[in-house]
Amino acid sequence: MSWQIIVDFDGTITKKDTTDMLLERFALPEWRAIEDDWVTGKIGSRECMQRQIDLIRATPADLDDFIASIEPDWNFKSFVRLAQRHNIPVKIVSDGLDFTIRAVMRRLGLDNMKIVANHLSYKGGDRWALSSPHAVSNCAAGTCKCAVAAQRAPMLTLLVGDGRSDMCVAGEADLTFAKSSLLGFCREHSLPHHAFGTFADATALLAQILETPAVPAILAAQSSVLR
Repeated sequence: MSWQIIVDFDGTITKKDTTDMLLERFALPEWRAIEDDWVTGKIGSRECMQRQIDLIRATPADLDDFIASIEPDWNFKSFVRLAQRHNIPVKIVSDGLDFTIRAVMRRLGLDNMKIVANHLSYKGGDRWALSSPHAVSNCAAGTCKCAVAAQRAPMLTLLVGDGRSDMCVAGEADLTFAKSSLLGFCREHSLPHHAFGTFADATALLAQILETPAVPAILAAQSSVLR
């Protein structure tokens, strides 16, 4: 069977959550109370993000300067190139902002990456708005990662992620490369996974899988949990 790869952005391709960084720098203080409502489960991530983005006060030049300061994992490009050599589609699927992701991909020389994320639109002056073109009615997230993963079934899904927004789809993925809180989640729920720290690690793991023909069959049969 063939693979598809779904990669988270914030905290996975980047070292920090870029949306939180953006809010800390440019949003009115009320964004933190909205964040607390999301953390405690009072609202979903889509409503949280829409309300928080409405509090940002920044010009396009401000955002460009901010994005230029974001530090990505430069090894991500090697990971993508390895997948491409094996005709494996790679898609960035994020509950973050397409504006930020596209700018970082241009810096990495990956201008043609497929990106599925919330859409940030400029309203003029220093105001911005968020829309969620990849939301679904039965999911509170701005981007439903499970719905995106299901679009390419029966392909095997490799998820690469780090946190809360990846936990639902990790339960559906055939294999996860996990770090940070997602790693603990995969261990707790006995989900097929490998731990990784950087995309240098992830690239080596992917190469190992591609060189082991039996792995996809094992995953498809759901007869083994990889550690």
